[in-house]
Amino acid sequence: MTVEPKLAQDVWKDAGKHVQFTVLELKRQDQKHEQEVITAFADRYQAILRSLHIRDNEGCLRATFGFSSDAWDYLFPNAPKPKELVPYQTLRGDKYEMPATKGDLFFHIRANDEAVVYEAMSQFMLFLRDITNVVDETKGFRYFEGRAIVGFIDGTEAPEMELASQYALVGDEDPEFVNGSYAFAQKWLHNMDFWNKLKTEDQEKAIGRQKFNDLELDDDEKFKNAHNVVSKVEINGEEQKIIRMNVPYSD
Repeated sequence: MTVEPKLAQDVWKDAGKHVQFTVLELKRQDQKHEQEVITAFADRYQAILRSLHIRDNEGCLRATFGFSSDAWDYLFPNAPKPKELVPYQTLRGDKYEMPATKGDLFFHIRANDEAVVYEAMSQFMLFLRDITNVVDETKGFRYFEGRAIVGFIDGTEAPEMELASQYALVGDEDPEFVNGSYAFAQKWLHNMDFWNKLKTEDQEKAIGRQKFNDLELDDDEKFKNAHNVVSKVEINGEEQKIIRMNVPYSD
C-alpha cells in the first residue's frame, strides 16, 4: 500500500493567507452522546468544505482536523490506534520549557478570505459546541513575502512541494492509517520590542541566514545556537525533514 496524497488531508502545502488554529476539549459528560456527535460531524465535515468551495471558489479553503491521543482512547476505545499517537509530555531544558497543554480536537483552517475561515469554524461548531469547550483559538496571517514575524524568510529547509507529502503522511509503516499524519502545535511568544532593537547583523547571527536574500551564513559567522542549527533534527546522522506551517499571530 502506498501513500496517495489526494486521499489525505492538506497538511503539507502552503501555510495560508488567513489562518485559524482551534483546540477544543471534550466535556466528557456523556461518552455515548459525544461519540454520536463526533460521528455525525465527521460524516458532514467534507460536505461543509465542498459547500464553502462552491460559495467562494477563489477562497482556497483548506482545513485539517485531528484527535489527541486521549481523545482517541475516549471516542474510539475499541478501535485500532495510530502507532505513534501518544500524549505529548512537557519538554524541559536548562532555561526554557515547552509545556504540554490540554486539548482533544485540533483544527487548522486557512483561506484567502477571513470570512471563509470564520464560516468554516462556525459550521463546525454547530455540531461540536454542546460537547466541547474552547481551549485555544489563535488567528494567524501571512506576513510580507511569507516571512516570519521576525522578518526572515521562513521554510527554506522545508521539502519541495512534490516531495513534501512523502514526509508529512503515514506510509506502509502503519498500513491501517496510510495517508494519515501527526501534528505538533506550538505557540511561540516573541519579544518584538527587544528583537527590533537588535542590529541586523546580530539578528542574522541568531537566525543563521542573511535577512534580505536568505543566504545561509557560514558556521563561524553565526551563533552556536542559531535557529537554523538547533531546529535541525537528525536520527543516526541523517537529517529529518519537517513540514512546518509557521504563521505570525498578534494579540
